[in-house]
Amino acid sequence: MAGEIANDGVTSEPKRRAFLRAEWRYLVMLNYAVDPAVLHALVPRHTVLDPWNGRAIASMVGFRFLRTRVLGAPIPLHINFEEVNLRFYVRHTTPDGEVRRGVVFVRELVPKSAIAIVARLAYNEPYWAVPMRSTVPPLPVEEPGHVSYEWRTGSRWQHVSATTNGNAALPAEASEESFITEHFWGYTRQRDGATIEYEVRHPRWRVWAAREPSLDADVPRLYGSSFARALSATPISAFIAEGSPVTVYRPRRLGAQSAAERPSRL
Repeated sequence: MAGEIANDGVTSEPKRRAFLRAEWRYLVMLNYAVDPAVLHALVPRHTVLDPWNGRAIASMVGFRFLRTRVLGAPIPLHINFEEVNLRFYVRHTTPDGEVRRGVVFVRELVPKSAIAIVARLAYNEPYWAVPMRSTVPPLPVEEPGHVSYEWRTGSRWQHVSATTNGNAALPAEASEESFITEHFWGYTRQRDGATIEYEVRHPRWRVWAAREPSLDADVPRLYGSSFARALSATPISAFIAEGSPVTVYRPRRLGAQSAAERPSRL
């Protein structure tokens, strides 16, 4: 880890041990405006919604996990695989005033049961293991064209997909593409009401503009009926990110509910 490039491009010595290292490649990102009331119930303690230009956004994201290693070791047959997730954006202010921009996952789909089990045990992340497949270039290319991630629940295959349009470029720092791709923290509610925080490090990603964005999903089953209206609308934006190697660090707890805050079991 010595000499790794941090989020802000400054070389630093990480102080924590990495939990996971991998590459995330060809991220299809379809972004939807969502009624904030739908998201408020899912916001972990110690965080608040992080809107873009006054709008709460949720993103459907599909991508390839490559060269995956957990605690420094590969898991046999679980090195390369697809993931599709629905996520939204929050921020957390530390006691010393640092604002950390992060994501909260509503549901994450992977084709490998061991990955889902490890993620639930280590982070309480809402992973499901389902059959998956993808249409994605096997090697890096300058314009990947049509990229699609598919999964099956019940007897029906579903998908998130888009087609690149033009050349990839680093987005402007104040752009929506930067907002979506540069939330470098994850926040997850725990079973006792606490929140865990973990850092995800990667360099800035080049992105392609996208055309023909498409989402076909059993939204009520996967994400709840409250998301049906937003995810049936046309996305407010769509693009494909090139991706890069990533490092996910071990989580830390931000706090737990007091006895008075815990819901009654009556």
